[in-house]
Amino acid sequence: MIIVLLGPPGAGKGTQGELLAARLGIPKIATGDLFRAAVREGTPLGLEAKQFMDRGDLVPDSVILGILRDAIASPESARGAILDGAVRTVPQAEGLAEELASIGRRVDAVLLFEANHAELIRRLSSRTTCDVCQTPFRGLEPGTACPRGDGGRLIRRQDDEPEAIQNRLNVYEELTAPVVEWYDSHGIPVQRIDAIGEVTDVTARAAQALQSVQLAS
Repeated sequence: MIIVLLGPPGAGKGTQGELLAARLGIPKIATGDLFRAAVREGTPLGLEAKQFMDRGDLVPDSVILGILRDAIASPESARGAILDGAVRTVPQAEGLAEELASIGRRVDAVLLFEANHAELIRRLSSRTTCDVCQTPFRGLEPGTACPRGDGGRLIRRQDDEPEAIQNRLNVYEELTAPVVEWYDSHGIPVQRIDAIGEVTDVTARAAQALQSVQLAS
C-alpha cells in the first residue's frame, strides 16, 4: 500500500508517518532524507542531482521523483511505503503517478492531516530541531542537548520563527491544498484526519481511515 501524507506545516505528518510505518510494518520515506542520501551515496540520480546543486540550481522534480521511484521499487518497500514530503504541488502529484505507473504501482490512499491556524502557529513557534538528526521537539529550549543522544544541539529553525510561519502556511494553501482536489478528481481516496489531540489518538484516527480504504478497495 502506497500512502501519501499531506497537511500544513506543524500538522504532525513526520511524527504520524513514523508511528504509522511502525504500526503497518512498512518504511516511511521522507523525500528530503532520501534525496540527501542519494547525493551522499553517489547513485546515478544522486550524481545528477548534485550537478544542479553545485550550480546553485533547483533540482528538477523529475530527478527527485526518480530517486523516490527507486526507493519504492526496492525490496524494503515491497509491502508498501508511507511518503512524507513527496507531493507538495499538482505537478509533483502527476509526476509521482507517472513514476509509480512505470513500476506497476500506484498511490492507494492519501492522508490529509488538518489543524486550525492558531494550533499550527502554536506548535511551530514552540518547536526546536536537532542540528544533527533533524528531529523536531517541543517544549525544549534552543541549545539543549538532543534527547536522542547523538551529540546534536537543539536549534530554532529560521522557518519556525513567528514571522516566517504565516508565510509557510500561505504557501501551503497556494501550492499544496490544490493537490487534494487533484487526488479527489482522480479517484484516489483523500482521508481527512483531525490532527488535534494526543499523538496516539491522531494515529488511531489515521489507522482507522486506512482500514476503511482497504475495506473499500
